[in-house]
Amino acid sequence: MPSGTRDALRLRAWVNRLVREFFFARDVLEVETPMMSRAGNTDPNIASFALEFSGRTDGAPRTRWLRTSAEFPMKRLLAAGIGDCFELGRVFRDGEAGGRHNPEFTMLEWYRVGWDHLRLADETVELVQAALSLVGREASVARTTFRELYRDMLGVDPMTAGIDELRAAADGIVIDPEGLTRDDWLDLLMTHRIQPRFPPNQLLVLHDYPASQCALARVVRRGGVDVAERFELYLGALELANGYHELTDAGEQRRRFLRDVDVRQARGDAAPPLDEGLLGAMAAGLPSCAGVALGIDRLLMAMLDTPRIADVLAFDFARA
Repeated sequence: MPSGTRDALRLRAWVNRLVREFFFARDVLEVETPMMSRAGNTDPNIASFALEFSGRTDGAPRTRWLRTSAEFPMKRLLAAGIGDCFELGRVFRDGEAGGRHNPEFTMLEWYRVGWDHLRLADETVELVQAALSLVGREASVARTTFRELYRDMLGVDPMTAGIDELRAAADGIVIDPEGLTRDDWLDLLMTHRIQPRFPPNQLLVLHDYPASQCALARVVRRGGVDVAERFELYLGALELANGYHELTDAGEQRRRFLRDVDVRQARGDAAPPLDEGLLGAMAAGLPSCAGVALGIDRLLMAMLDTPRIADVLAFDFARA
């Protein structure tokens, strides 16, 4: 039997239709990009699936990687001049299965040429509010910076506080501190001290992250510190979306990829090949743009007020 009800599957269809109508009205092109690639995601916190191709490759690698996001090929399309675009499709992450995670899930990703992360955050809020209206739900909207949030809720400055100060703010959280980095402590404070206190019917745009958490975002100097032009969108305690004012410097992107590889190798983890197609496209000229990824399954979980991802899937991992 399916893990999701007929009503849940019908709601998924409605959300898919809403997404396509939302972007059609804004002249944002729907695209489809490969699910298999010669390159993988180097992010040390994300594990990729690999598979072996048995057919003719003409000297190309047989090992291919299932995408964890459509980001890299979509950026290649942007560099080729395709303009504003979105993709609604399946992505894959190894080792992520449980109550709130499934190894394959649906992600909506879109890019806006000439926009920054704050303008894109506003559009993301519009889309989520339109989806919530399908189930008669409304949410207030709040906006704050990463720095202001930690100062207001914990009394610490996440941009300048040392590990000892962050550990003190995490007092009472039972965890082995051995090997935890400064960013690990910031993440721990977010998940255990801050997120649980978010109002349940509030959409929170959290923006301007520490530079150490830049991922693929631009870094600028602001308020005396380096800041990553990035945002995350929360509905209550649930993170729905992650967006960037995108990095366009191919050299800096390669350096970030290589830092990821160093971290993976130090842990003894496999390091997927770098995406030379993306790096070449960036070197040729990725336009100034902002992009965001929104988890459709997470959105549906919020709309149905369920903590179980199985409830919004036709067949979850255990039944696939």
